[in-house]
Amino acid sequence: MTNPHTRHDQSSMAFLSGDEALAQGAYEAGVKVAASYPGTPATEVLETLAKFHEVDSQWSVNEKVAYEVALGASIAGVRSIFSAKHVGLNVAMDSIMTSAYTGVGAGFVIVSADDPGLHSSQNEQDNRILAGFAKIPLLEPASPSEAREYAKTAFEISEQFDTPVMVRITTRVAHTKENLRIGSREEVGVKTYHTDIPKYVMVPGNAYRRHLILEERLLKLQEYSEKTPMNRIEHGKGDIAFIVDSVTYLYVKEVFPDAPILKLGMPFPFPERLVREFAEKQKEIFVIEELEPFIENQVKLLGIACRAKHPSYRVGELRPELIRSLVAGKVKIEEPSTARKPQLCPGCPHRSVFTVLQKMNLVVAGDIGCYSLGALPPLQSLHTCLCMGSAIPLFEGFRKVLGSNVVGVIGDSTFVHTGVPGLINLSYNGTKGVIMILDNQTTAMTGNQPHPAMGQHLRGQKNHHLDLEKLCKACGAENVDVINPHELVNLENLLKKRLNENKLTVIIARFPCRLIDPKKL
Repeated sequence: MTNPHTRHDQSSMAFLSGDEALAQGAYEAGVKVAASYPGTPATEVLETLAKFHEVDSQWSVNEKVAYEVALGASIAGVRSIFSAKHVGLNVAMDSIMTSAYTGVGAGFVIVSADDPGLHSSQNEQDNRILAGFAKIPLLEPASPSEAREYAKTAFEISEQFDTPVMVRITTRVAHTKENLRIGSREEVGVKTYHTDIPKYVMVPGNAYRRHLILEERLLKLQEYSEKTPMNRIEHGKGDIAFIVDSVTYLYVKEVFPDAPILKLGMPFPFPERLVREFAEKQKEIFVIEELEPFIENQVKLLGIACRAKHPSYRVGELRPELIRSLVAGKVKIEEPSTARKPQLCPGCPHRSVFTVLQKMNLVVAGDIGCYSLGALPPLQSLHTCLCMGSAIPLFEGFRKVLGSNVVGVIGDSTFVHTGVPGLINLSYNGTKGVIMILDNQTTAMTGNQPHPAMGQHLRGQKNHHLDLEKLCKACGAENVDVINPHELVNLENLLKKRLNENKLTVIIARFPCRLIDPKKL
């Protein structure tokens, strides 16, 4: 960095979750810009960073926008960070793939919070694979203390190798708490920005040359991976040795405390020489990892024999009590939990909407949010839930086949996130019918974070209020109605009227979430 570093002493102990510790590490590393869209188990990363006045933090309208805001700040010269849950990373993948070509300016860190076990998600994708696909280095802390340290290391790697760096945590690491010592902030000087068209303008000729640079960079990163203390051999005794990453390291240490272990804190690029060195001294190797056989496949490609979990264990979380069964070759297929399923809160405005939709026996194309619970008994009146923003395009497909007995249902935050293009598409292609925006005036599912249609910023300041009615009109809606969803008779009559018209209609069912402090409205 061009300017001298200054430090603000704050050394003390703190009881932090993995999310909080990762944010603390980024803060200590001098991060200046942070952007995200709320999504469990990543939400608290940005919420923690927002508490530091030195960090310009924002909830963006979606993950793609958040990624590009943070990357732009990096290119312009300051350390920046982007965080998202695993499926949120999908929304930003177009940008991620090409930013591996462009490289960065100042350090740039990507936080991917994966969710083995589907605690609050629609799939269990393993974003270690996406790091390899994008050809960016991957760090995997096993605990909150490592999350703090790895965040700082990630910025160093990013600047040393001119690359985005992914730090992947899982729900267990994100939400586990640990008493750890926090350090002082290192104020990192702003790098001077210089125009560099061949580096940052990815037209085909420039992109071809940047791809060559990317491949050369991967070779250098692999050498780094071979030597970094994040990848380490722990000598032990016994006939079985383990190769592990992330929280599975702690599980194996708990069940087999004296076994030889190769802990991979940086599993990509894969440290081939280190793995060979470890393997040639072991009688039997067991690879323990959650979800996909990411490490297992790499070990086998080296021609090293290893045992691994049964394919059935690619579903759900691993737990310490399962490790001994895995090593013994016993397969225990677990059924989904029969515990009480979540329900819409008493007095939730969504409950009123689904009561009417159920009564009218409509086919409902749904989306991601609290209202996804409308699919569960006793309502059972939401019939699709795919990904953020999918309700409106799915509605269009249903409408083409099933006719007018279909509505699309989407939340206010989700509509702003990725719902708007779907509405524009309806209008552009002349599709008619009814879309309902369930406006509870917050991003309720992830903890009542603000969004643009609330007119409130992350830290509570009032700012521009996005007018959903005007937005829907501008997108091409012929009718835009606003109604209190608790007025059941009026809601049913309005739905019947609009369904019988050959027009594109948006009905905004507006009533605040019961969990919002009325003083904040």
